[in-house]
Amino acid sequence: MTPASWTLRCSACDTAAERDRASVCGACGQPLFARYAPVPKGTPLADRWDAWRYAPFMPLEVGEVPVSLGEGLTPMIESPALAAATGVRRLWIKDESQNPTVSFKARGMSAAVTRAKAQGYPGLVVPTAGNAGAALAAYGAAAGLPVRVFAPRTTPRPILDTIEALGATLVRIEGHIGDAGKLAIAYAAESGYFNVSTLREPYRVEGMKTMGFEMAEQLGWRLPDALVYPTGGGEGTIGIWKAINELMAGGWLPEGAKQPRYVVAQAAGCAPIARAFAAHEDRATPWVDPVTYASGLRVPSPLGDRLLLRVLRETNGIADTASEEAIRDWTLRLATATGIDAAPEGGCALSVLHDAVTAGTLSADAEVVVFNTGSGASYRA
Repeated sequence: MTPASWTLRCSACDTAAERDRASVCGACGQPLFARYAPVPKGTPLADRWDAWRYAPFMPLEVGEVPVSLGEGLTPMIESPALAAATGVRRLWIKDESQNPTVSFKARGMSAAVTRAKAQGYPGLVVPTAGNAGAALAAYGAAAGLPVRVFAPRTTPRPILDTIEALGATLVRIEGHIGDAGKLAIAYAAESGYFNVSTLREPYRVEGMKTMGFEMAEQLGWRLPDALVYPTGGGEGTIGIWKAINELMAGGWLPEGAKQPRYVVAQAAGCAPIARAFAAHEDRATPWVDPVTYASGLRVPSPLGDRLLLRVLRETNGIADTASEEAIRDWTLRLATATGIDAAPEGGCALSVLHDAVTAGTLSADAEVVVFNTGSGASYRA
């Protein structure tokens, strides 16, 4: 591998931070980003077939072996049937259910646990709406580090069973992921464990950005007109945006390439980003009483709200919602049209895409990538 050299700077105020034991910006409390010198087009990628293929863009020390379970390099499946159903010219499903622990969360946990192990943390802690907890349990086990997970009791039972099966300590709580997040912060302060909450440390998003690298490479180093991401905490959306900026800086994309339009899909019962975007706000206010079957979207107060809204503004993006009925309907359509055992988050993304085309806010001539972020099996007891 040829690891990148990186520094940490605040994503909002650009204040520098130390790489070790990093959390959020000490000056303004916003997420930190890893920053790299541009990686020139043609730089050899790593000789391995997982997300760490993109090691030249990743936070890895010389000679360091990442904590990996084979995450990444998920298929991107073109579906003419879903293109017709949603009204666009071409449509691909990027199927993240084929990751370890059956969700996109594996990518971020591989990167975060790699850095936590290298920095000598005694253990790992995370709040979860489901998939993040299962992924951290798996990667903690692979790294030989103890894991504690705080999860709402309403989290789908198969995901809770997976967390315990992988040896993590599971604490079921009343309330939502925001309540779990407060407990995780307190436990990290008490125990010295690494708090792997979404965007509360700088490395999960580095694993998530590999989706952006893969999407571009799978399309022959070009970009779609739009991408649709079902968005709770937002690290997937932000990670892809970061990856594409890094590719453009290194000249990997065609001359004149620009970011796709980002379509943020949220559930009608928990839509702080869609509401803030519609109101032209630069930050979101917490959503009271979040309710949705798609547990990964049940994030009432995402730390990455300002970054998500920035991505939407910069890319002429769209943020909209789907009802519970629409989520179930489009999840079934996704599964029966492609053979993918889709999570409801994927159905939410398709529903919002269909509505955007119907409303004329997204062109019917568009080429679109839709992300299915997890597996329907996680929702079946």
